[in-house]
Amino acid sequence: MPLALLALAVGAFGIGTTEFVMMGLLPNVADDLGTSVPTAGYLVSAYALGVVLGAPLLTAVGARVPRKLMLLLLMGLFTVGNLASALAPGFGTLLAGRVLAGLPHGAFFGVGAVVAARLVREGRAARAVATMFLGLTVANIVGVPGGTALGQQLGWRATFVVVTLIGLVAMVSLALLVPRLPLEHQGGVKHELRALGNRQVVLGLLTAVFGFGGVFAVYSYLASMMTEVTGLAEASVTWVLALFGIGMTLGTLLAGPLTDRAPRRTLYTALALMAGLMLAFHAVATVKWAALLLVGLLGAVGFLITTPVQMLVMRAASDAPTLASASNHSAFNLANAGGAWLGGAVIAAGWGWMSPTLVGAALALAGLAIAVTAGALARGESRVVARAEEVPAQVSSGR
Repeated sequence: MPLALLALAVGAFGIGTTEFVMMGLLPNVADDLGTSVPTAGYLVSAYALGVVLGAPLLTAVGARVPRKLMLLLLMGLFTVGNLASALAPGFGTLLAGRVLAGLPHGAFFGVGAVVAARLVREGRAARAVATMFLGLTVANIVGVPGGTALGQQLGWRATFVVVTLIGLVAMVSLALLVPRLPLEHQGGVKHELRALGNRQVVLGLLTAVFGFGGVFAVYSYLASMMTEVTGLAEASVTWVLALFGIGMTLGTLLAGPLTDRAPRRTLYTALALMAGLMLAFHAVATVKWAALLLVGLLGAVGFLITTPVQMLVMRAASDAPTLASASNHSAFNLANAGGAWLGGAVIAAGWGWMSPTLVGAALALAGLAIAVTAGALARGESRVVARAEEVPAQVSSGR
């Protein structure tokens, strides 16, 4: 494994920590800044808004910037955003700091995925991208629980100081370990934007929004499900989230080699399994051992989706993959926000704490339908191209 992939994973670890740690720190932030927990919840949405806006914007603006320099600039912006969050004197400035920290998220993963794929030999690109994503999943095992505990003991600002330091370490690692890659010929912003109009890219992004939305419909309310329905103590919630994170990591490890072999088949299988697991979780949530097992499996299958979607989108936009790759992370954050909103809506409607699993199953099936449609269209396009190539061959042979 090239050491440059480790540098990318360190950056991903910092990003994953700051993205999810706020969920565990909301009560501390609300108490310290004199606001309510629901109002403090806008800090989670602010980060997601930064991701959605920043991914296409920063990637398009940096289309002609060398990859290594772009990664350093993006990680620098991430570090500044977290430092601003740590030093924020009030809620408004903290909100701005969260948006600033979220802006480089999608662009970093978009550029990083392209760099990771260029660092390895042909046939191992998905494994390289999955290695980078490991930093994101490990953050949910170590970074988020550790950051939450640190914030509870020393204050929420201490957590963001540590994330700032992680950002600095990532910048040093990127500077030392990532080679200078030649910048491929690109047509600039317009060329990158045209890639987003590719039908396969659009369908890939929609697969991410719907399919991964099912994950967050459940993950956002997992703590309440486990305490209110399964009957676990509140003190056990941290370990439940860590179990989900372990599943995410295992799923990411499997996603690399499976995607290298058969990306579409891997994606179809993951989405179908997710729908089934959601329904199973709904049925056996009161059985502790079964519920815990399904939490781990949901984490694994959920993150088995990310790598094949990422690779399919990049391949569909092969002549301008960076913006498409970054926009994929905007799609995942829309899935985050949309899945959480739908899960909350059915709970508020009185359907019960486990009702988000039904939403998750429906979203996974919708994602599967879109993915299968994309696959069928891709096969049709391939047959058309094959027939077009046969015509000149027949002419040249005198037929």
